[in-house]
Amino acid sequence: MKIRLLPEAERDLEIAADFYESQQSGLGSYFNDSLSSDIESLRIYAGIHESYRGFHRSLSKRFPFSIYYKLADECVDIYAVLDARQDPGTVDAILESPRT
Repeated sequence: MKIRLLPEAERDLEIAADFYESQQSGLGSYFNDSLSSDIESLRIYAGIHESYRGFHRSLSKRFPFSIYYKLADECVDIYAVLDARQDPGTVDAILESPRT
């Protein structure tokens, strides 16, 4: 199965990695490695995660982040990678906004 990371999701990851790197040197790289592993696991497990606002939501194993994706043919389209500690209204607003 092909995985496609949409530009907004890439930006979500960059912002989070920068935040973690500012907290401790090397933590941003660890975050990227961990989330890359979580995203890569979608090749096998895509579609089994709970549905939320029309997206599947996979939870990261090591960081408090949710990966929001949709399935299209033989492709996993990742729309957002968001901090799960945010206000649910903020998450809903992000998911409802147009993401290409």
